[in-house]
Amino acid sequence: MMDPFEFRAGRAPLLVSMPHTGTHIPEALARRMTPAALAVPDTDWHLERLYDFLEALGASVLVATHSRYVVDLNRPPDDANLYPGQDTTGLVPLDTFHREPIYAPGEAPAEAEIAERVARYWQPYHAKLAEELDRLRAQHGRALLWDAHSILSVVPRFFEGTLPDFNLGTADGRSCARGVGEALLVVAERPATYRAVLNGRFKGGYITRRYGRPDERVHAVQLELSEATYMEERPPYRFRDDLAAGVRPYLRAMLERFVEIA
Repeated sequence: MMDPFEFRAGRAPLLVSMPHTGTHIPEALARRMTPAALAVPDTDWHLERLYDFLEALGASVLVATHSRYVVDLNRPPDDANLYPGQDTTGLVPLDTFHREPIYAPGEAPAEAEIAERVARYWQPYHAKLAEELDRLRAQHGRALLWDAHSILSVVPRFFEGTLPDFNLGTADGRSCARGVGEALLVVAERPATYRAVLNGRFKGGYITRRYGRPDERVHAVQLELSEATYMEERPPYRFRDDLAAGVRPYLRAMLERFVEIA
C-alpha cells in the first residue's frame, strides 16, 4: 500500500505543504469511479516541479501521494463548509469542479467508508504536519507554514471570470502575524504581468486556518496559484518550462520574504 505522503526534512523554519498534488487512487476504489474522475482533473499539477528551489531554501516539504478524490486533506474532518453560503467540494468529493460525477451510480461512499479514509489517509498527513511544525518551532523559535495550491484559471462553479494569478490567503489576517500577508502581496504585485489578491475568493483552507497560530509563533499562508501561469490547463496538463521560468522567481521571492519577516 502506498504511503499517504512523502516528506523531506529541511534546515530552515519553513514547511511547505502540498496536499492536492497526489494522483494515486487505489485500484479497488478506481473501479467504482467514472472516467471523468480517473483523469483527476482537479489535481494541483506539477507543484513539486514548479517549486524546485525548496531544497536550496532549506525548507521541509510534505507532499500528498493520493488524489483529493480519495479524501481532501484541506477540508475539516467534520466536513464543515469553509466558505458558508458558497459552493465547494467536500471532505470526500462526489463531483469534480465542473460538476461531473466522481462515482458510478450506487458507488458513492457511505459514512463508515469516509471515516475509514480519514483514518487511513487524512490523519497521518495531519499528524506529520503538526509534528514537523512542532519540531521547527522547538528548533528555531518559530514555524512557518506555506500551503501550496494551484487551480484552473476559470472555474465558474467557484468564481466569476478569470482568477487572479496569485491568490494569497491568511484567513483575513488571523493565520499569521500582522502585516505578513500585506508584505507578501507587495512581492506578488511587483511583476506587471501577473495579478495578485490577498484574502479574495481563497482565504486559506482548513490547513491554513487550523495550524496558523501567530500568538504561538506558528505562521501560516496559503497560495492558490492560477495554473495558467505555468502549465497547459487542458489534458494532458503539460508543464510549460517557458511559463514556469517567469513565475518561479516570484514564488521564491515570496517564500524568502515570508521567512524574513514572519
